[in-house]
Amino acid sequence: MGQPEQRAEGAGPFTTRLSWHPPGGGTAVWESRIARRRGMLAVRQPGAAESRPTRADAVAIGRLRRLNVIAATAFVIGGALFAAGAAVAQFGSGDATECSSIYFAGGLFFNTGGYVSLLQVINSPRHVAGGEGRLVTCRWRWWSYEPMRVDWLSAFVLFAGTLVFGVSLLDSFLRGLSVQQVNRLIWAPDLVGCVLFLVSGHLGFVEICHGRLCARPHSLGWWIVAVNQFGSVLFMVSAIAAFTRPATESLVSAGIANWGTLIGALCFSIGGLLQLCEHP
Repeated sequence: MGQPEQRAEGAGPFTTRLSWHPPGGGTAVWESRIARRRGMLAVRQPGAAESRPTRADAVAIGRLRRLNVIAATAFVIGGALFAAGAAVAQFGSGDATECSSIYFAGGLFFNTGGYVSLLQVINSPRHVAGGEGRLVTCRWRWWSYEPMRVDWLSAFVLFAGTLVFGVSLLDSFLRGLSVQQVNRLIWAPDLVGCVLFLVSGHLGFVEICHGRLCARPHSLGWWIVAVNQFGSVLFMVSAIAAFTRPATESLVSAGIANWGTLIGALCFSIGGLLQLCEHP
């Protein structure tokens, strides 16, 4: 007997939605984000008008819930600290060490959120392609290398972005730097981190829209990706405005840099709050 016919959707080498006919009849539909966030796939039985969700086992559901709470909470706190740092820079004392300390604390929470998001992908239940339409719980892993999975790649790029931000935040404690050193040690890693955040957000849209442009106002997952991506755009605007001009030894625009960071960080906090609702 041949393998059941499958219909794959996605972009390039990435498969984000897969439909097939289980041996017992009907149709099973696996979607990448729904499976790893909510631990379920849709199965329509023969003659049924609507699909019903098939959930992963209790071990996978409990695992996904815990990871989701940790990651979401980390982004809420990290975003709030980044916003506080920007507010101090714009309205407070403007003390460089004070701002750097607040940003660094926020960066640690972003690191945590990024890595736990990667753990969510690594330890998500896997579908049995061509099987009876169920999700299988795999053993716990702290690391994997799966670049052909768009969800893994998006989470990995996000985590890498938080680490690069960490380099910039650490270097911001250095004093007595020349303009060239400031741009090389602080501004350049910040810009690279912003680019990585934007790439991660783009891959998030690829996953949830299956490689097409889409607006899904009724999808919580789409709103989470959209809000976070808007925050990433504001971070990029802030980074560009924070470039120190060699001729004047001043920022392109300190106001835009601070406001971009503040509003962008709040977007990540809002995204984290929304993520708390996207659980199994």
